[in-house]
Formats: sequence, structure tokens, C-alpha cells
Amino acid sequence: MSGSDGGARTGVVVLGVVGAVLVTLGSFGVGDIPRAQTWLQDADMAWVTYGHGKSLSALLFWGGVAVLVTAWVVLGRRILTTPAGPTSSLGDDVRRLRWAAAGWSAPLLLAVPVYSRDVYAYLAQGALLRDGFNPYADGPATNPGPLLDSMAQVWATTTAPYGPLFMTITRWVTELTGDDPISGVLAMRAVMLPGWALAIWAVPRLATALGRDPRIALWLAVLNPMLLVHLVGGPHVEMLMAGMLVTGVTLAVLRHHIWGVVVLALAVAVKITAGIALPFVLWIWWAHDRERGRVGPRAVAGLVAAIVGISLAIFGVFTVVVGHGLGWLTGLGYADRIINWLTLPTAIAHLVTLVATPFVALPLPGVLATARFVGAVVLAVTLVVVWWRSRGGVTSAVVGIAVAMAAVLLLEPSTLPWYYSWALVVAGAASIGRRGLALIAGACVYLLLVFQPDDSILLYEPVDALLCLVPALAAGIWLWRTQIPPRADPVDDPSVAATPAPSAPTEAAS
Repeated sequence: MSGSDGGARTGVVVLGVVGAVLVTLGSFGVGDIPRAQTWLQDADMAWVTYGHGKSLSALLFWGGVAVLVTAWVVLGRRILTTPAGPTSSLGDDVRRLRWAAAGWSAPLLLAVPVYSRDVYAYLAQGALLRDGFNPYADGPATNPGPLLDSMAQVWATTTAPYGPLFMTITRWVTELTGDDPISGVLAMRAVMLPGWALAIWAVPRLATALGRDPRIALWLAVLNPMLLVHLVGGPHVEMLMAGMLVTGVTLAVLRHHIWGVVVLALAVAVKITAGIALPFVLWIWWAHDRERGRVGPRAVAGLVAAIVGISLAIFGVFTVVVGHGLGWLTGLGYADRIINWLTLPTAIAHLVTLVATPFVALPLPGVLATARFVGAVVLAVTLVVVWWRSRGGVTSAVVGIAVAMAAVLLLEPSTLPWYYSWALVVAGAASIGRRGLALIAGACVYLLLVFQPDDSILLYEPVDALLCLVPALAAGIWLWRTQIPPRADPVDDPSVAATPAPSAPTEAAS
């Protein structure tokens, strides 16, 4: 990387930091501030939440989003137009991008929660456990207080859908911060931040191990403004779970199979979705064992026993610690309350009722229930098929995880922007072409705009939803029109002679 190019990239990184700072400042006026709290009044800052003050906050917030997205797309174009060089040069680029990810994330650690009040729900559920209630049987409404006041009331009577490890963490946080939502939010970010640090470490390492370009993997998942703002600014449990997910997969790929299973089992104890990756670890482990000549049925049975046994042991320990069994399974069903057309079953249900309107009255709830049932069946079959077809080797298995996560996002009853972290943190293992990267970038920008920082959604506001497409299309087209030079000559660094060079996206791959 030339000195001038390095300086240009430094400028883009600084631009991203500025964007994150603006987003943070604007969040104090347009974000999800705690309810029934006077901290803004006490600080003489209440004016930022109404009138001209709120308008100024909105300008800061959306200006910051625009700057952050611009920096991200420009950085992506420069990565695509700079072929991966020798290992030493590539390592320097990865280190710079890791520091960039840390720099873009840091200001958001101080932001008022944006796009969702889920963090207040985490705290309210942890307070239930702290105060002797069962969060898997009792909703936060049974324990009134500032945390209940600040969370989205649609979840006030629902039970916790999170695993026993995460509930243990939320209990510790509320024991430390009490019922104060402000210190609680800051503490929740602090305890989930290690997950984001794990993602910054693991995402490029996984891509490198599979012969992909680690810079693209980092850009796609960790520097992605949609994930940064939602996961860190949100904050959301995926900040912890997604980091553990990609770390567990990376450890398995690097032949630390037992530790990989351990980390993945811990991720499942945070949020059950991580469990989708565990069956694919069998193919990764088996591929490594086949290289050593272990191919018999007895060897495979031993691997299955090890994966299942380790997972059950770890999950069982935290289940005993929490002391409320598998009640979290009940809470998973409440996701049906979320209705948006981002998933195929919900989109099809909306389309069917719309087309049928001139002829017959079809209530959406009935059609939606049927569509979601069919979607669940299709999803179950899809996951089995994807798993079976991913047995060809290590890369095939990791790509299978990304495809399986994408299938969940498309076919489950409901999905939200931060859920896409499940697939994106392992997507760097796939050979995604220029057009694919442009499509993903456009979709991420759209999700960042169509969802609003005050927890409102524009998906059912036709004009606003269409307007959000304009910058999303602009970002995607800008990236798509990037002219990628031919791959560089083979590197002359002898230290990488036996290592596959990271693959750059090509037109054929797209």
C-alpha cells in the first residue's frame, strides 16, 4: 500500500469516526431515552428532545449516518481496487482496519439507545431474576420500576427468550447498577463489548484461514454501519452472541475443535440461534480427521458424541446456575408479535390478503399464521438440506453456516436488522463477487434508514419506504461500478509460498 493511499485511507477512517460521533450526539435527542427520568432536565439538556432542539438532534444523527455510510462505501471501494499484497502488507491492512473498527465503535458506546428499547428489556428481565422471580415464567410487568417504564411495553408481559448465560449476565448487571436505566445501559454495553472485540479478532482470521480476503470480511461485517449502529448503539445481545459465534467457528477451522465447540455452546447459552452452527462443526472436524485417515463410522460417532456432550454439559451448567430449567423455550414464541415484510412468510401473507381484497375478506392474522407455519416447515427442510450438502470440506461447511443463517432470516416468522449479524459475521468465508457485495451494502443501508432511531418503522409508509431506497441504491450502485483491477502477480514473500492467497471478488464470482 502506497503512502498516499495509506493517507487517503486514514482520512476515510477519521471520517467514519466523525460520523459515529455525530450519531452519538444526535442520539440524545432522537434516541430511546429512559422514561420517567429527569437526567436531561438536571443537565439542562431537555431542549434537545423537542422543538428546534429535536430537529437539530435529527440533523446531527442523520448527518452522522450519511458520513458513516459514505466512509464505509469509500473504504470498500478502495479495498476492492487494491489487490491483496504480500502477507506482511496484508497484515498491516488488517491491523489498520481492526483499529478503524474500534474507532468507529467507541463513540457509540456513549450513545442513548437507538432503534430499539431492547436493552431496557434485558435489564428488566435480569432484575426479575435478581429479585427472586422467574424470568421464564414472569414478565417484567410483575416487577414494576424504572426499567419496566423504559422498555417497550409490548414485551412487558412476555417471558425472556434468552439463554441461561445471558440471563446470568443481566442479573449480575442489575445487581451492580440496581434499577438505574442509565448506568444499566452503560454496563450492558460493557459486558457485551467483548463479543464485538471477538468479532474484530475472528472475522478476518476466519477469512484468511479459508483463503479469502480478510479486508473484505472485516469491511462487510465489523465496519458495516448498519451493524455498528444497531449492535453497539442499540445495544443488542447479538453484539455478544455474533462475536462468540464467529469465534467458535474460527477456532474449529483452526483445528481447536473442542474449544470451538465450547465457545459455540456458550453462544447458544446466550441466544439459541447460535446452535445452528453446531451441526456444521461436525463436517469441519471430520474434514480434519479425514486428513489423518480417520474416516470410519466409529470416528464419526465419536465426533458427534463429543459435540453433543460438550454442548449439553456447558448448557446444563448455566441452566443449573439460573435454576429455572428450559423455560426460555416458551419465550421464543413471542417473536410472532413482530410483523414486518422482511421475511418471506410475512411478505407472502401481506401479498395474498392484498390481492384477495377485491374478491374476499381475508383477515391477515389467519393468513399470516398459515404462511408462517409453511415457512417453518420449509425452513426445517432447508436447514437439513443445507447441512447435508455442506459436508464437502471446511470451506463448504462454513459457507453452509452462512447460508443456513440467511435461510433463517428469510423464513422465520419475523426478522429485525440486527439479526443479520448472524449471517454477516461468517459471510467472509464465501467468495462474494462485486455485485453480491453491492447488493448486501445496499440492503444494509436500506435497513439503517427504514428503521428509525426512536424505535419507529417506515416499512408500512409507502412514500418514506421508497425514499429510503434512493440512498440505498446509490450506495449499492457506487460500489457495483467499482473497477476491480486484475489480480496482482504472485507474491514474492517466501513466508506465504504455501499459503493460498486471499481471493478478490471477480466478475465471474458475482
